[in-house]
Amino acid sequence: MGRGFVAAMQESELWEVAAVYDIASEARKQAQKDVPGAAIYDVSAAVFNDKSIDVVGLFTLADARPQQIRKALASGKHVLAEKPLAADIATEWQLVREIEAGDRFVAVNLFNRNAWYHNHILDFIAAGEIGDLAVIRICHMTPGHMPLEGHAPEGPPFHDCGMHYVDVARWYAKSEYQSWHAQGLRMWDYKDPWWVQVHGTFANGVVFDITQGFIYGHLAKDLTHNCYVDVIGTKGVARMTHNFTEATVDLHGVHQTIHKTAPFNDKKLDVMVDLFARSILAGRDLGFPHARDSVVASEVSWGMLNDAISHVPPVRGTAEEMHQILELRRNMINGFGLPVKTKDLPEPVSR
Repeated sequence: MGRGFVAAMQESELWEVAAVYDIASEARKQAQKDVPGAAIYDVSAAVFNDKSIDVVGLFTLADARPQQIRKALASGKHVLAEKPLAADIATEWQLVREIEAGDRFVAVNLFNRNAWYHNHILDFIAAGEIGDLAVIRICHMTPGHMPLEGHAPEGPPFHDCGMHYVDVARWYAKSEYQSWHAQGLRMWDYKDPWWVQVHGTFANGVVFDITQGFIYGHLAKDLTHNCYVDVIGTKGVARMTHNFTEATVDLHGVHQTIHKTAPFNDKKLDVMVDLFARSILAGRDLGFPHARDSVVASEVSWGMLNDAISHVPPVRGTAEEMHQILELRRNMINGFGLPVKTKDLPEPVSR
């Protein structure tokens, strides 16, 4: 994510990449090639102590992020951070209190909030085209990130990835979660559920279902996926699908029927860095994603995941199948959420 953000900043006239810090020597060498004009550091203090730097981007894992956020705020810098803010909810909420007590802008990469297709659908709903919003259905299933490939501080997929879709549903509903029931599945006999489906209600009466899992045909000859948002109103419907290259919205309202396809734009980092830079220059929030929204999504997704675990997820598949997938992914060039190739594959463990 750090390399992606740096690349987006280099494409923008609003940013100058002044310095890069990384604990990995390989990453520092790559940064020297990618950003030849930047100072490259192996200690973070050099960045935080540089008074000429206005903003720091924090793209490490969740367990290291809290101390970095606090150092950034203490040094008077604005912050652009990955999610979640920390590896546990108590620390995340404490960070929200510290952030909101200060005057520095802190944006969190809830990238869906920068997506043209979601904003298009929300405008359609706001115009009254589907009547009263009633049902929000979200699905994100790919042959993506596998167990043992890293991200451990972020938690299993329904938290690491699923918190994005927990945030999207809340954003659409414009209400807080009220109730839910979750079912999980321990694919390949792994200890954590790698697939979770949850349904429930918001305080305003809108109902939802969210399905998320990186279990979708890892060993298929031709990889595929199933990703959509389906919004049902009392009068009309609006839906979105994408193939990671293009996104398509189909909007069926009482006055308009709209079909539009445009580039998906993956993580929308160009939108994120542009919006954050313009907010800082303007001295006011122009609509970037906030720490509080990130922590609400983190807390609720943990709650849903724990609910799925409490229902004793059944097991399908074997550790040997999981190891077969891990070996395949280690040698893949193009795929869904491939890991950085720095370590040998662990051996499968029978459970």
